[in-house]
Amino acid sequence: MKDNQSWKRLRRHVESPINSLDDGCLMHIFSFLSPIPDRYNTALVCHRWCYLACHPRLWLRVDRSVKELSEPGVYPSIETAVSAARPGDTILISAGGNHLASNIQIKKPLCLIGGGELPDDTMLVCSRGSDSALEFSSTCKLANLTVKAELGCCLLHRSGRLTIDGCILQCETNPLDYLSCPIVSTASGPKGFATSAKGQGDGVSVFRTRIEGGIKAVSTSGALELQRVRVIYARTSLFFWFDVEGR
Repeated sequence: MKDNQSWKRLRRHVESPINSLDDGCLMHIFSFLSPIPDRYNTALVCHRWCYLACHPRLWLRVDRSVKELSEPGVYPSIETAVSAARPGDTILISAGGNHLASNIQIKKPLCLIGGGELPDDTMLVCSRGSDSALEFSSTCKLANLTVKAELGCCLLHRSGRLTIDGCILQCETNPLDYLSCPIVSTASGPKGFATSAKGQGDGVSVFRTRIEGGIKAVSTSGALELQRVRVIYARTSLFFWFDVEGR
């Protein structure tokens, strides 16, 4: 009985009108889905959807186990993936182990997403002597990642709109926490303040993110300031929501 019902469900899926579309059309539709969780969930539907949802045209992958660029769209480091990415690409960083991220400059719109179930599963480590793990000069998004800086800052925001969603930012704790800051913004200039509409111009938006260590959560040396702060006290952590925008 159960086998019969499973067959009927599979048959309905196979005969679904959407499956009459060719691979190019389906991949174009999938490109409009948010990478996590929608596009990720489409990969669970069937083998064909998995192949199309994980196609290198939709996102690049960082896998430390890869030694050479033998597989299209898969890179051994974040730096090489960022260099190869086109504006608007999504980079999926594999879970497990530590990914080195020191002074990586991102000057085009990109989305960087951790490949694990939790942000703890994908860790970016910035070594001592580096100013930051990642430096942003364009509109970008980070999601489901842990960024750890031994000294300096986790994220350096120069310009553009930076969104940090569901991440963990860790800085050096005592006695060197005064040298560390999870987020540093130096953004300034008239283009960031030509409009008062939320989400436009230079700024940083933080959602559901744990911030640990450092002298303070965010430091600004440009023309932006901390606004709309909300903190939720969990049993073992603090989760932050806030914006850094023009005065």
